[in-house]
Amino acid sequence: MAETSPQRAYRAACPGCGAPVEFRSAQSTHAVCGYCQSTVVRHGEVLQRLGKMAELFDDHSLLQLGAAGRFEDRPFMLVGRLQYRYGQGTWTEWWALFDDGATASLSEDNGAYVLSFPREPGQPLPEAAQFRPGASVTIDGQRWAVASNESVALIAAQGELPHLPPLGQSFAVVELRSQSGSDERVLSLDYGSTPPSVSLGQPVTLDALAMTGLKAESAREEKGRQFACPHCGAPVQVQLEATRSITCGACNSLIDLSGGLGGELAHAVQDEPVRPLIALGSVGQLQGAPWQVVGFQHRVGTEPDDPDEQFGWDEYLLYNARQGFAFLVDAEDGWSWVRPITGAPEPRGGGVRWRGELYRETERYASRTTYVLGEFYWKLASG
Repeated sequence: MAETSPQRAYRAACPGCGAPVEFRSAQSTHAVCGYCQSTVVRHGEVLQRLGKMAELFDDHSLLQLGAAGRFEDRPFMLVGRLQYRYGQGTWTEWWALFDDGATASLSEDNGAYVLSFPREPGQPLPEAAQFRPGASVTIDGQRWAVASNESVALIAAQGELPHLPPLGQSFAVVELRSQSGSDERVLSLDYGSTPPSVSLGQPVTLDALAMTGLKAESAREEKGRQFACPHCGAPVQVQLEATRSITCGACNSLIDLSGGLGGELAHAVQDEPVRPLIALGSVGQLQGAPWQVVGFQHRVGTEPDDPDEQFGWDEYLLYNARQGFAFLVDAEDGWSWVRPITGAPEPRGGGVRWRGELYRETERYASRTTYVLGEFYWKLASG
């Protein structure tokens, strides 16, 4: 595709170091100097230094500033980046500037992408505390399921930005998912401003966006990502930035990384080894793409009427740099390919409707994880 370029641009010297700081969009109010990390705010033709921005943490994202793509035949370029932390980990939002001057955010969380555009809510929004995950709400006549209500904080930023929350200051972000059963739209409510800012998005893939200018590979510096197992002392290497649980290759202890490598590492000794049929690290072609096995867990289900009646199955966590995570499930009735969805199925009597299909409940049981190997992007506990 042809290289995208803004129709107008404003450039001024950084108040901190004198290096050029460029604003491609008239909507941009803030920028982070790429040379000295100064945070600057734009007042007309004048830049004012607010302080120094924290360094970005290195991750395995393929995206970077200057990468370009197309959405509905409209070219755009990534010009800014925000990194947030919440209770379960971190996620990144990229600011996309379209050639026609429109802006959007491309959020990235564990390899999944959502492209969102600013939207007027059309009605006053309730306080964030009133949104309870799992509940259904109506906004502008549309039914939504509350997917999450998280307290988040900005930890780093890069490039040109339309807004910049105070560094380290917590605020609520509520995510609603469409409940029509036919699409996967996401409505995000950002309470970092008054009134809250609203954006409407949909899941996308890097291939569908025809992205160019990506990093050559999904890689990161591994320094500082090796530690001694808290149970046996053997070295444990962390491969993915998103990892929240990992097992020791020497003693098979399950280690909790949700608090970071700098904190005390909780661990659980696993004395029920299970041998996976597919070795960790294996790469195979599925759904037309290469996937690597990064995690394995054995799970046990219990029938509600008969707690002594149990059955088991295996789940392999797969990773692809462009498509994120997926699951390969080995159960008594065969193998299954599983991907998370973004929308929320519409409840119907005895089941749910999703994309025009009605799914009825056929089984209900309790399950637990009994054995774990490898890395997982969520906090996983045996038992």
